[in-house]
Amino acid sequence: MAAPDTPARRTQGERRASSHALILDAAVSALVEHGYAHTTTVTIQARAGVSRGRMLHHFPSRATLLVAAAQHLAAEWIADMETWPHTSMSGPERIDQAVEIMWAVFRQPSFWASIELWTASRTDPALRTEVLPEERRLGLALQHLAVTVFGPVHSGHPAFEDTRELLFTSMRGVAMTYAIDPRDPTTDPHLRLWKRTARAMLT
Repeated sequence: MAAPDTPARRTQGERRASSHALILDAAVSALVEHGYAHTTTVTIQARAGVSRGRMLHHFPSRATLLVAAAQHLAAEWIADMETWPHTSMSGPERIDQAVEIMWAVFRQPSFWASIELWTASRTDPALRTEVLPEERRLGLALQHLAVTVFGPVHSGHPAFEDTRELLFTSMRGVAMTYAIDPRDPTTDPHLRLWKRTARAMLT
């Protein structure tokens, strides 16, 4: 009788990578669910199912951990969005679809994780020092995403940068109202306004 297959043993590097991801995922879920003030390292450790020593090995401070967690989730989601298939579609239809994708950015858990960190950073200089460079890096990634989803024709338009910034700032502001007034984001009246504005500026 054949011997049962023996599961391959993970290398030390694989175990480190696995625990690193577990900690980040646990931190994001706790941050979104409980807010910054109530997301403790003890809570994150319990959710991740790792030892205190392993968590401190990866992230020596709570601020570093929470910033890394929010950026980790946002970066993963942006990478997924960049796989949006390239098509020959252009004109108003491509613009409408791009606006919908950009609006989806501000409906992700990563957005609320970032808002929690921004709010806490206002009165926490040490946290602000951690958050600012990561938010700038994320901002550059979002700019790249916009270029990808709008396509070369529209992203090459002279008004594209102004359009992108107008959409980002407006979408961020509208999304924040969902914290106290949850509703269906796919039927938000601003969505029609953003599409009309983008069409007017880019065609």
